[in-house]
Amino acid sequence: MTASSPRDDDASIALSDAKRLIDAAIAPITDFETVALGFALGRILAHDLISPVDVPAHDNAAMDGHALRSGDHAPRRRVVGQALAGEPYCGPVGPDECVRIMTGAMMPPDCDAVVPREETTSHECEIEISRQVRAGQHRRRAGEDLARGAIAIARGRRITPSDLGLAASIGASTLSVVRRARVAVFSTGTELRALDQALEPGSVHDSNRYTLMGMLARLGAEVIVLGIVGDDPAALETARKHACSDGVDADAIVTSGGVSAGDADYTREALQKTGRVSFWKLAIKPGRPMAFGRVEVEGGRASRSALLFGLPGNPVAVMVVFHALVREALSTLMGARVEPLACLQLICDAPLHKAEGRTEFVRGIAYRSDDGWHVRPTGAQGSGILRSMSEANCLIVLDHHRGEIAAGAIVEAWPFDGLT
Repeated sequence: MTASSPRDDDASIALSDAKRLIDAAIAPITDFETVALGFALGRILAHDLISPVDVPAHDNAAMDGHALRSGDHAPRRRVVGQALAGEPYCGPVGPDECVRIMTGAMMPPDCDAVVPREETTSHECEIEISRQVRAGQHRRRAGEDLARGAIAIARGRRITPSDLGLAASIGASTLSVVRRARVAVFSTGTELRALDQALEPGSVHDSNRYTLMGMLARLGAEVIVLGIVGDDPAALETARKHACSDGVDADAIVTSGGVSAGDADYTREALQKTGRVSFWKLAIKPGRPMAFGRVEVEGGRASRSALLFGLPGNPVAVMVVFHALVREALSTLMGARVEPLACLQLICDAPLHKAEGRTEFVRGIAYRSDDGWHVRPTGAQGSGILRSMSEANCLIVLDHHRGEIAAGAIVEAWPFDGLT
């Protein structure tokens, strides 16, 4: 295997260029499995789910009232029966007759309209209709929601609670879903300590691992935790090879730390020995040091490889880069139809310093005021201030080509709901 390296060690690439390089490197997972409907929430549908039935199965009433023949104009109708959900009325209905019917009940064979209860006056076994009856009013057609043979849920869909209900409505007790992406996670840094270890001077607890585990779990990946790896080239190489080994067989590796320009950061050096590097500097803030490539390991019957996302070591930068790049990449890997992050247009309450030539992300708090939706920065924006990320409910996204932001200007923001 011949390792390759980025075009220019000192070049920082734009976020849009990074996305294109990542998209070009991803081959979606094609393996699938069948799971019970109750366990399919959040999984990616592997094949179109085709409806074997019409939904609804029969014409039915959209309101409580009386079912009748619309072409007959008799203002008074004799009530000849009752139709309830699950208990249809199957007898004939004449021109001066009607059937009391409840919402969802099957329409009687001779009836094509429903008169709401509030538009009638009851007289013992008769009703008097106060308005003209239109053909088809308040009647739901068979197959109106979903026709037999139509696609109920398209492949690539991340299954939602409403999808579970839709699948159940057509009798699907199982769903075919894409295998979960296996994502190996480890943190790099000699200064890092596990939560059950005491902190010596200069050491810190490994918080990034738990942030990444949470974001990956929410994305639906199978997370494989490989712990902490020190700042040592041999140890890093061993960790990556282990992630590609038979026992782990990761589809992707997500690391934090070890990709900056410091003398003790060996990720780039180790990666060039075990794979390919597409880039390791982004024109964004925070999150500039970010390596992307592929780890390739030869041995045994066949070579193995895994995508590598080498994220920065600062906690906020880890989350920003994950949202900006890794979330979409891993969703694509898992065969999902990727939707762009929701982007809000908000009024910025404070001026923001912004250098052209890079995309910048500012932690913000979005709120509603009398004149619309506003956003304000959370305060200090250091990439190591994780508390500010916890307090924020959005990221203010300042485009690559944008300059200084004046108070009162419109800015875009990614809401955190469903992301963090």
